Amino acid sequence: MIDKISLEVKIIEALQKIYDPEMPANIYDLGLIYNIDISDTGYVNIKMTLTAPACPVAGEIIMEVDTKVREIDGVSDVNVMLTFDPPWNREMMTEEAKLELGFL
Repeated sequence: MIDKISLEVKIIEALQKIYDPEMPANIYDLGLIYNIDISDTGYVNIKMTLTAPACPVAGEIIMEVDTKVREIDGVSDVNVMLTFDPPWNREMMTEEAKLELGFL
């Protein structure tokens, strides 16, 4: 049986190394990750969004999320689901990201 809590921490740490090219902050702190669901077998479902539906690097960001999470010990498979419901807005950002980007 896997330790879902420590696995989720590792996943979040990996996601915090992926940056949105249009905003100098990582995708996790930007609030682009809506949900991380981990099964008992290590199958990871990630529900995420982008800052804008017409993001020119959407495919690259999704592939980077898939690749980085897949590399984590304990992850058996990854499914990254892109959604725009609800649409992203600045209120979804962490306080740290808002400070970093000068929104506070």
